[in-house]
Amino acid sequence: MESKKSPEANLENYNRLFLLLGLVLALLLAYIAIEYKTLDDGGDDVQIYTANLHDDDEDIPETEQELQEPEQPEQKAPPPPVLEEIEVVEDDEEIEETVIESTETSEEEEVVIEEIEEVEIVEEVVEDVPFTLIEDVPIYPGCSGNKQQLRDCLSKNVQKFVSKKFNVDLAQDLGLPPGKKRIFVMFKIDKNGNIADIKARAPHKRLEAEAKRVVGLLPKMKPGKQRGRPVGVKYSLPISFIVNE
Repeated sequence: MESKKSPEANLENYNRLFLLLGLVLALLLAYIAIEYKTLDDGGDDVQIYTANLHDDDEDIPETEQELQEPEQPEQKAPPPPVLEEIEVVEDDEEIEETVIESTETSEEEEVVIEEIEEVEIVEEVVEDVPFTLIEDVPIYPGCSGNKQQLRDCLSKNVQKFVSKKFNVDLAQDLGLPPGKKRIFVMFKIDKNGNIADIKARAPHKRLEAEAKRVVGLLPKMKPGKQRGRPVGVKYSLPISFIVNE
């Protein structure tokens, strides 16, 4: 069965909607009232502040700031030099003048020559020079030519003379073992050309004596020279021979 209600009864359904609209409207009115009051109270202050700003702009004069250079320290002038007092001394002393006598002699004056002391010149002593270093070699009798030819000629004739005079049979009689033997002889051709200071070294004393005897028989030579002066010349001579079985 259908219920029968009047259209007015349906208005109850809109109560909540009307309530909400009323609240919104009340809030809107309250907000408008607050905003209006705020604008009312702050209007004069804003105008005054703006006016004050305008007045300040007019009263402030324009100024230009000048850049000032930094102050430099004052330079102190150097103190004036202190002048020492000059004491004037009166010169009462007499100065003796020195007379320089002339050393020149006139024709009338005699020149006295003092005694001259004789000074002995000590000659430089040149020691014996080896044959390989001598400037001018001793000259063997019969040799001639340049320095090298004279050197070769002396060596050749000394060896030839010793080989001819040496007693080879002596080595066989001494009972030496067979083979090649050597005798080393050293002597000097002094600054007069004579043979001196003969020394020998051999496998036997009798061979040394024989070598000294033969070298002592060498003829006198023209002495060698070093720096143009006669000097002794050292000469070494090896003697070789073979002992047979």
